[in-house]
Amino acid sequence: MTTPLTVLHANAGNLFGGVETVMATLARHPHHLRHRFALCFDGRLGAELRAAGAEVTLLGDARWSRPWTVTRVRRHLAALLDADRPDVLLCHSPWGLTVFAPVARARGIPVVLWVHGAFTGRHWLELLARLRARPTLALCNSEYTRAALPRAFPHLRAEVVYPPVEPPPVFEPARRPAKREGHGATPETVIITLVSRLERWKGHAALLTALATLKDVPGWMAWIVGGPQRPTEDAYRVELERQATEARIADRVHFLGQRDDIASLLWASDIYCQPNTGAEPFGITFVEAMYAGLPVVATALGGPKEIVTPACGVLVPPGDPAALREVLERLVADAALRRRLGVAGPARAVELCAPARIAERLRDLLEAVARA
Repeated sequence: MTTPLTVLHANAGNLFGGVETVMATLARHPHHLRHRFALCFDGRLGAELRAAGAEVTLLGDARWSRPWTVTRVRRHLAALLDADRPDVLLCHSPWGLTVFAPVARARGIPVVLWVHGAFTGRHWLELLARLRARPTLALCNSEYTRAALPRAFPHLRAEVVYPPVEPPPVFEPARRPAKREGHGATPETVIITLVSRLERWKGHAALLTALATLKDVPGWMAWIVGGPQRPTEDAYRVELERQATEARIADRVHFLGQRDDIASLLWASDIYCQPNTGAEPFGITFVEAMYAGLPVVATALGGPKEIVTPACGVLVPPGDPAALREVLERLVADAALRRRLGVAGPARAVELCAPARIAERLRDLLEAVARA
């Protein structure tokens, strides 16, 4: 075995945001692991990995609807594995597992799957992976996703490895007033922020419903951060804007769109609230909010149940708008409570997701697989 351990991440390259964040963070924080990346599709992920100094190999376009492209990509991967034999092949999706695992296994290279979402056991890729590409080990990004793993891979050994999340850049407190004023807030305004993709289950509408019942409560403003990335999300944003207008809170709800200054927006906020209506597999943004010292309000579903504790936030029952309203009203009115919950956030974020801690656990697990 080489030292440090060499891990080849073989994936499509067009993965959703949380997975991209994990891969880019690992590239920036190797900690005695040599991460290499083989992607079928170039794009934002490839650019981020190269910017982090990672070794990136493009294998070419592959689609199961065109089997010859899968054959071609497998040949390219085989050549890569033969030229620079890694200790472990790590896939981040059932798609990557079905395409790449047979090539690695034919060469005696162990295959590990990092699970970033809850499996149903019904998707055709999950069925194909179960039959033809079963991995040696599954790494699950939460206990919630580990509990769902047997639906796709019965009796597969699984370990929970939370995503590595970097602390944000140090924010100069003197910049906070200007950041807030730039979006219409005064020093006294309590800013409630939600950062996510514009997907319905992320809880935007639930937050607006709660805020509508607080329209007579002075002193708050809401920032909705995240822009549409597909036509359905465009339509959803229009619905949300209409909802805010009809509730007569449009002047207090600011849709900030896609941003590259998320960390500073969180530093400038006072409360993070994302009342998901569906289960989040993990929830990196909740950890980022804790790093920024914000009290976190979330729904007691999925990953946030493992992230948010009474020391740093509040979990509300799903489908309970009255409970959400009560929590938000209390936090808006009670600055001391916000400070108490917020001050515990950074330590909780480090405990769960510090990159060095996650990389050390990842190394131990992958070394055990490579030695077996």
